[in-house]
Amino acid sequence: MKHLISVLVENKFGTLNRVAAMFSARGFNLQSISIGETEDSEVSRMTIVTRGDDQIISQVLKQLNRLVDTIKVTDLTKQPHVERELLLMTLKLSKSTQHEIFELINVFKGKVVDIKQKSITIEVIGSPDKINTTIDIFRAYGIMELARSGAVAIHRGE
Repeated sequence: MKHLISVLVENKFGTLNRVAAMFSARGFNLQSISIGETEDSEVSRMTIVTRGDDQIISQVLKQLNRLVDTIKVTDLTKQPHVERELLLMTLKLSKSTQHEIFELINVFKGKVVDIKQKSITIEVIGSPDKINTTIDIFRAYGIMELARSGAVAIHRGE
């Protein structure tokens, strides 16, 4: 099962490397990892997406809590949370598909970030399901290049 784990860590050199090394050393699956500063410049939030059964996830949480720079570890999977990803995608563009592509960009609430004579680059922000659907729909138009961020997540407000 997919798990979404939020880890608050001290914003220090090498912290990301220690987390990645922990996953590698124990053979845990690391699907994605995103990290950035929080409202406190001395603290960063890592959002980790991993897969595993309850026993493996329990081990992951314990190991993350043992790391020196760790402040707090939370499995957001079954808690109310907001999760987003960023998709940048360059598509083939022709006069015959241009109108349809622009309509679909609007449907997915995307933005055009670059346009050339034979290509268009779009940005879409949303849940992992929305990003997957966007990729599936636009595949028919010819994806030239695709970049996707890992998940970023936070508890829902009260």
